[in-house]
Amino acid sequence: MAQRYVRVKTPQGQTYYGWLNLNRSVEVLDAPPWLGGQSSDLTLEPDSYELLAPCAPSKIVAVGKNYRNHAAEMGTAVPEEPLLFLKPPTTVTANGQPIFYPKQSQRVDYEGELAIVIGDRAKDCTLEQALSKIWGYTIANDVTARDLQSKDVQWTRAKGFDSFCPLGPWIVRELSAGAQLQTFLNDAPEPQQSALISDMVFSPEFLVSYISQIMTLLPGDVVLTGTPAGIGPMQVGDRVRVEIEGIGSLENFVAAR
Repeated sequence: MAQRYVRVKTPQGQTYYGWLNLNRSVEVLDAPPWLGGQSSDLTLEPDSYELLAPCAPSKIVAVGKNYRNHAAEMGTAVPEEPLLFLKPPTTVTANGQPIFYPKQSQRVDYEGELAIVIGDRAKDCTLEQALSKIWGYTIANDVTARDLQSKDVQWTRAKGFDSFCPLGPWIVRELSAGAQLQTFLNDAPEPQQSALISDMVFSPEFLVSYISQIMTLLPGDVVLTGTPAGIGPMQVGDRVRVEIEGIGSLENFVAAR
């Protein structure tokens, strides 16, 4: 199993980065791993911490319509260039935490996605340089108030509610290009979404290079790489689980705001 890097909080309120052992204990690092964090003398026992989102990004840069089948289900063509939008850091929430259904919306959708974690300052990168700026990968759910997205034309409100970016549960360093992404709703045995990461229109390194020509990406920032076809609505009380081979699963439940 690949090394799993986590971010945790103790009952005393201390936040640490570390790696997760098979027995669920956490070996604490003295800094975020992408900043060269080294193992400390502290080990947290399995029941002595809360699992947080695995990073605390200064910004989340998301990509729309990066799978052809999703663009088709939205009734639009595949963009000639990556379609970018931002989600505020306050959208981030951890595995197992609620997605809050805002009172302003009548339709809130799941969007399972691969998330890239940036490990080094990235500005005006070539494709080769961009690949070296990707520190690791995790799972995201780009929750979207679909009715507000249509109403507003631009997407800030629809994508920006608190809790609208479940992220985690941990980060891995390597991922197969043929890894499968699947999204499940409640106890349905068949996935609502299913695609290979390699089905993306624009690759992870292309996205990082492209974004870096526009804005500087900082260590710990997150890039959401787009969602495949199969998006759909969630209701209060629903559970949504996004799985990516080689990483694991990210599961959250929907609660009234």
